[in-house]
Amino acid sequence: MALNPKFAGQKLASGVKTVHTLELYLDYVCPFSKKLFTTLYDHVLPTIKTKYDSKLQIIFRQQIQPWHPSSTLVHEAGAAVLRLAPNKFYDFSKALFEKQGDFFDVSVVNETRNNTYKRLAKLAGGVDLDEKEVYSLLEISDKPGPDGALNTGNKVTDDVKVFVKTNRLVGIHVTPTVVFNGVVENSISSSFTKEQWEEWLEKNIV
Repeated sequence: MALNPKFAGQKLASGVKTVHTLELYLDYVCPFSKKLFTTLYDHVLPTIKTKYDSKLQIIFRQQIQPWHPSSTLVHEAGAAVLRLAPNKFYDFSKALFEKQGDFFDVSVVNETRNNTYKRLAKLAGGVDLDEKEVYSLLEISDKPGPDGALNTGNKVTDDVKVFVKTNRLVGIHVTPTVVFNGVVENSISSSFTKEQWEEWLEKNIV
């Protein structure tokens, strides 16, 4: 599926023109998503940039898993980063995955939504974004809207709706899910090692 230009920061490791597309449906509070992302980003990406940059584009599809309420909040933070500094999206994603336990159910259950946003904004500040700007996109007002509305959302609510709609169109449920050239690639799992990734790339990126 084509990538909405406003979310261009989700694209990684691609030349101007590429032959193949690898889409990674990941949730920031899913341990298995963290495992796949870390292996690919920290250990396989150098190989991709060296050997496959002109042949392969990688897209990080943000997959919200609503049975973990904080999943929506962390992906809203990702959306805020895409708005403010698309080139920092992968740096932020790496930082968030490294701290994902800080946003698991038990870690957020006793704090307000806006306090969780403040912690996410601080995390974004650690990768050179303006913490206040990030928080301004995430903050939920405690006052009704001009028309009396109480479900006012925040400044990235509409972006999150696009994420959800896009992912529903292709029927993604489990995280992580990998889609290769429009088809779910069941052979790739979160347990893939660097060597398995390199073997798969050698076989499929031609």
